[in-house]
Amino acid sequence: MQAIILAAGMGKRLGALTRNNTKCMIQVNGVTLIERMMRQLDRLSPSLEKIVIVTGYEGEKLKTFLSQLDISTPVEYVDNPLYASTNNIYSLYLAKEHLLQDDTLLFESDLIFEDSVIDALLRHPYPSLALVAKFESWMDGTVVTLDEDDNIRQFIPGSKFSYKKKTEYFKTVNIYKFSREFSRTHYVPFLTAYSKALGNNEYYEQVLRVIALLDKPEIKALRLGGEAWYEIDDIQDLDIAASIFTPDREEHLRLMESRYGGYWRYPRIRDFCYLVNPYFPNKRLMSELKANFERLVREYPSGMRVNSLLAAKYFGISQEYICIGNGAAELIKALMSRLEGKMGVIYPTFEEYPNRVKPDMVVPFHTASRNFTYTADDLMEFFSGKDIGTLLLVNPGNPSGFFLPKGDVLRLCLWTKTRGIRLIVDESFVDFSCGMPDNTLLKDGILEEYPHLAVVKSISKSYGVPGLRLGVLASADRELAAWIKKDVSIWNINSIAEFYMQIFGKYEQSYVRACNRFMKERDRFMQKLSRVPFLNVFPSQANYFMCEVKPPMKARSLTGLLLKNHSILVKDCSRKKGFEGREFIRIAVRDATDNDALVRAMHAETGSEPSSTCPTNGESPFSSCSTSAS
Repeated sequence: MQAIILAAGMGKRLGALTRNNTKCMIQVNGVTLIERMMRQLDRLSPSLEKIVIVTGYEGEKLKTFLSQLDISTPVEYVDNPLYASTNNIYSLYLAKEHLLQDDTLLFESDLIFEDSVIDALLRHPYPSLALVAKFESWMDGTVVTLDEDDNIRQFIPGSKFSYKKKTEYFKTVNIYKFSREFSRTHYVPFLTAYSKALGNNEYYEQVLRVIALLDKPEIKALRLGGEAWYEIDDIQDLDIAASIFTPDREEHLRLMESRYGGYWRYPRIRDFCYLVNPYFPNKRLMSELKANFERLVREYPSGMRVNSLLAAKYFGISQEYICIGNGAAELIKALMSRLEGKMGVIYPTFEEYPNRVKPDMVVPFHTASRNFTYTADDLMEFFSGKDIGTLLLVNPGNPSGFFLPKGDVLRLCLWTKTRGIRLIVDESFVDFSCGMPDNTLLKDGILEEYPHLAVVKSISKSYGVPGLRLGVLASADRELAAWIKKDVSIWNINSIAEFYMQIFGKYEQSYVRACNRFMKERDRFMQKLSRVPFLNVFPSQANYFMCEVKPPMKARSLTGLLLKNHSILVKDCSRKKGFEGREFIRIAVRDATDNDALVRAMHAETGSEPSSTCPTNGESPFSSCSTSAS
């Protein structure tokens, strides 16, 4: 067996990275693509008898580099002098005599993949195979359709791609196994004829597209499962590949955390870090969005006045009280820049707020309870002697999930009002609390009675639309509301987000049902999590659980192990303020399938099995309504 690597291309989309080097010389985590691939192939020796590399752009530099590697497998070169005016069909045409000599593993040089990808190809008994993977949104290029026996029905080039059929498609990985007989009877004859008839500025997969039309094409597809691979065409691909293939567990975790989202580019990742509602929007709402997508993309959104009106209708409060934001984060930034004096903060907290002020302007409250619970009396007693202009209450707490009952919150409203203290209540997760929707403060009567109150709510969290970036701030302080509306951009949300707010009312009952369904799954999930030996799970009235990680396990180690070994991302909270000396993670509540997968991964890291009994920590842990202060 031999390997052929196509490495003649210029890689123009990589810009300066390929200005003086061929594409396969770019580095991922300090190692060039070609060196990684050569070492992966070299481990197959002596079964792999030679490696043939088709060079072109900066070919001599590539040869010099490869000559310095300690590769035991013989290497031969084929030069493509017309690399600038031809495509890879010509590179493979120049190597056709090699195809006729032996069974071949064919690679494009801009790929990075796990060893298991090659192993899967070699293990399969069928002599000629095209490696394919289920089509995902980040992919482009040639796709195929398959029958139930993995016969290739059709090769579909990018120009013929239909997004309506994307669920049927498999992306070609650009790694193939050709038997010598297949090359002799099928590929090389068709390659020669195709090149002569249609020229050399084509892709070699076009030949396979023709062969697939035969009654007996003699090549099948091999579907990859969880094996990691990536094709690098531009700097974004390079960035993603670095995060996938770093060998260092801590660096892998750091790179993924630093993305702050966008995990749809990683189809294997289960994201338990960012917080959504797994049961909403429903299919009908999504269908309505899709039906109007094209027009919405082509039209400008309305300005702040109209969108404030929509938000007012959405929440049933007066238009002059409410501001719409590009996510709650935009409104938090504006609000914090407006505040004067010191701010009282209950730790641990959502640190977007205190991070917006100078450290010496924060007056921290740390509860004496090891469960991070407190009462309104605790807060009033602590802050009564403090010089603060603002008090922040995130309720339910993030990351604790602790919920201060509405009656206590209203007592805080009155207490802060009499002392001239601005009260900010972030109720982004309140719809997951027992008693919803009665727990919200977004009511004209409450806002008008307490005009010093500012209520912030992220629509992303409970409504399951984080990609739309929607949030609101409401206050009967007309001066504050008017100032924030002027401070943010007039077009601060897009047309799709605006349309969502317009149509939500039709689905409100579905939303309530989704929240109730969520609470049942949250209780079930807590039972499962509480059986993990090294976790102490805190009851929650939000869409996440705060979990203390007990020795000898560490929060950071557990987070890294879950990501590296199971493609599960959870939130490491060990570095958050308020947790000094203790180890915590935050786990989002997703649907039952994902939740069970997380529990299995947790047990796999300790070799434990779920027990039949669950720790109670002195209280009934499985009622989500047990997390409020009494």
